Amino acid sequence: MHWILVYFYVFDVSFGLALLLTPIFKRLSVQFGCVDQPNLERKIHTQAMPLLGGFAVFGAFALNILFNYLVVVFAGTHLNLPEDLSIHIAGVLSVWPKFVVLLIGGLLMVILGAYDDRHDLRARTKLLGQIGIALLVALSGMRVTVFLDSQIASFVLTVLWIVTITNALNFLDNMDGLCAGVGLVCALLFALVAGIQGQYFVCVTGLALAGALLGFLPHNFKPATIFLGDAGSHFVGYMLAVLPVLGTFYRQGTPTHLPVLIPLLVLAVPLFDLVMVMWIRMKHGQPVYIGDVNHLSHRLVRLGLPQSWAVTLIYLITLTLGLGATILLWSELTGALIVIVQAICILAIVTLLERLGSQR
Repeated sequence: MHWILVYFYVFDVSFGLALLLTPIFKRLSVQFGCVDQPNLERKIHTQAMPLLGGFAVFGAFALNILFNYLVVVFAGTHLNLPEDLSIHIAGVLSVWPKFVVLLIGGLLMVILGAYDDRHDLRARTKLLGQIGIALLVALSGMRVTVFLDSQIASFVLTVLWIVTITNALNFLDNMDGLCAGVGLVCALLFALVAGIQGQYFVCVTGLALAGALLGFLPHNFKPATIFLGDAGSHFVGYMLAVLPVLGTFYRQGTPTHLPVLIPLLVLAVPLFDLVMVMWIRMKHGQPVYIGDVNHLSHRLVRLGLPQSWAVTLIYLITLTLGLGATILLWSELTGALIVIVQAICILAIVTLLERLGSQR
């Protein structure tokens, strides 16, 4: 029961901090000229928008983690706690090195994205920066395993995973509230899976991120008054990539090995959008890194949906795929295959909607 209270506390602290920090960074964006100018060929907003929303999200997340770490250190040092609580205090202290790497990587992603917002980095330079940050995470020992015996393969897969998810969320940041809202849903789903399995470190981290995104979302949902910017979308993508790396989806006694697909299903919408948009751009001979208005969200709007409805529909698709994925934790092979086929059908429906939207 006490862990549920901890979860609510961590979530609420991030939420409150984001509510406080977002208006501050909104003013700073205008004061320092950090605004996104309209570009009808690549963007759909019609006026300059503050761009420092990512700093508010990262700030809320980082301050929450740092403050509560200090609280834990103080409690463990100065208070005579019961033995059952002392064990958890020791657990928090033991995972602190991972938190440090997590925060440093997140800060570097924010800096990289902010520099891109300001100076429009070349795609190759930005990719190299993303790879460097992913290498930092992999070198720290946080790696994807998925039953791989080769450390080199695990290392390469970790870097590829972090870079891919970071770019998928960066691509998804193309409409008011979309990246922040999908990030919120995915973070809650990863926290749910971790909480079910008693992985407290991952659950708390996911909830800290989710609270920060929910506190930011009222300022970002249509009509938005501030954007995440590349700084924010890089941070959100990075965190959603690292959260499943920190967690364990398959344990001894799990009916099948298919729970390792949970991260792919939770993040299916941004990954699907990334693949489809890259395919469209390559088919038309365009560079894959040049923005356009051919994303899933844009096509839903061309079908006649208001922007807020299109964004909400994408939230619901993400939630549906992610909740279905949690069943893989307990399902025998038949049930797990039904979940996977259902996910494929949902994405097929999305594909049909996209094709219809492309004809409008």
